[in-house]
Formats: sequence, C-alpha cells, structure tokens
Amino acid sequence: MPRATNNVAAKQRRKKILKAAKGYRLGKSRLYKTAKDQVEKGWQYAYRDRRAKKRTFRKLWIARINAACRLNGVSYSVFINALHKANVELNRKVLADMAIHNPDGFSKLVKQVTA
Repeated sequence: MPRATNNVAAKQRRKKILKAAKGYRLGKSRLYKTAKDQVEKGWQYAYRDRRAKKRTFRKLWIARINAACRLNGVSYSVFINALHKANVELNRKVLADMAIHNPDGFSKLVKQVTA
C-alpha cells in the first residue's frame, strides 16, 4: 500500500503561513519554519494589542475631558462624580468628543451638573 502524505492539505497549510508572513524581512517571509514562528508571534502581539488599544483610548479620552474640565474651573474627578450624582449616563468617549467638537455644550454640561 502506498504511503499517504496528505500533500494537498500540508501545502495549503504552509501556503497560508507564508501568505501571512508577506512583508516580513529576509527568511521570515520565505522559510516556512521561521515564518511560522514570526506569524504566531505576530498573532500574539495582535491579540494583546487589541486589548491594550481599549486602555490607551480610555486614557486619551480622560486626558481630553480633564483638559476641558480645567478650562471650566473643575477637576476631572469632581466632574465625573457630579455626573454620577446627577444620573447623567454619558460615557467618556462621548464626553471627550463633546469637549473637542462642542466646547460650549460641554461647558453648559459642566455648569449644570456642578451646580
């Protein structure tokens, strides 16, 4: 009985990895073994950074809200506390966008919740 090597599936598997390694330098884009290592490492970084991205954007929004609050004479923590007490359910993304694109509306909101 002839030896079965599952040639088609094995070739597809290697092609998939080499296609994902396109753009890498030197052997990392041409040699299967190094390409596989590099692609797997890239997938680990992508997984990690999809989560880190959420943290960095939240930091950015908080910095923008804080800057806009201080222009209105209130600190960030006092403003957020006042929002919670006033039952205003706006998230930080919306507040940061409002602080940048609609500063008059943001200052009205600050005055309303801190009063």
